[in-house]
Amino acid sequence: MAVALFTFSLIIFLLPRLIPGNPLAALLAEIAQRGQANPEAVRIYERMLTDYFKFDRPLYQQYFDFMGRLFRGDLGTSVRFFPSKVSELIAASLPWTLALLIPATLVSWVIGNYLGVVIAFKRGRRTDKVVYPVLLILSQTPYYWLAMILLYYFAVQLHLFPVAGVHSPLRVPNLSIDFIIDLLHHYTLPFLSIVLAATGWWAIGMRALAIYETGSDYLLYAESLGVSNRRLQRFVLRNSMLPQVTGLAINFGTVLGGALITELVFSYRGTGYMIYQSLISLDYMLIQGVFMVLMVTLLLAIFIVDVIYAYIDPRIRTGYMGG
Repeated sequence: MAVALFTFSLIIFLLPRLIPGNPLAALLAEIAQRGQANPEAVRIYERMLTDYFKFDRPLYQQYFDFMGRLFRGDLGTSVRFFPSKVSELIAASLPWTLALLIPATLVSWVIGNYLGVVIAFKRGRRTDKVVYPVLLILSQTPYYWLAMILLYYFAVQLHLFPVAGVHSPLRVPNLSIDFIIDLLHHYTLPFLSIVLAATGWWAIGMRALAIYETGSDYLLYAESLGVSNRRLQRFVLRNSMLPQVTGLAINFGTVLGGALITELVFSYRGTGYMIYQSLISLDYMLIQGVFMVLMVTLLLAIFIVDVIYAYIDPRIRTGYMGG
């Protein structure tokens, strides 16, 4: 894990700096426009900011500075949103992304796995012939394209939902009923765009796993004993679950990155939207901070998968215990 973190930190440090452009350009343009500063004053600001961020130092010194701050838990100061700290920006946007992606991922995972087992047991029948093509289309539909369709039809054409935002602009976040209703009103379309596409993907994967499992000897024996179809489905679901659990953990590991294009389509200000802002403005510090946290969460998710495997599969648990 330590080697992976070191390698990734080096890559994420170097890649943004290979992109042509000045990371201070957006901030200096904003300073010039806001303060109507003359060119000399802008140049003074540029020198001050260059000294502050130490962009004039050799790359290896900048990398050591970055790693030193990282070990102290300091992700640095954002260039684009100066003088805000990167950790503060992540903390402000992360709750919105978690509130969107965790429920959407869990709902799609549960529904998709259930549908996958059901249509596997009805393979070749009318239910399978109707539901399977629909799920296949959903699984191959880009979630951002689905987001644009939902936005155009339900928000632009029918005016049933707002076009953009996490909540109405004039509302201050609180726990009142009015704000929660407004929040859910904005939340519905982004949520559905992720759930619909992901449900198809999970269902198609589980159907393939379940079909393979239905030919197992233990299932044929249980069926010969008269075990109910519902109970057989539970057997198949549990024994086909390991690859799906891996996929779920990886999804959770990358949740910090957000559904980038979905957040852009709906102007949903989560971490995905923030990553976009950092990339277009070449905010080195914000890019490094977001992707380092993303890498750590992904590695932790993979570690947690190993623990969950031992709980789900007795064979793995026996192997860990040396039996």
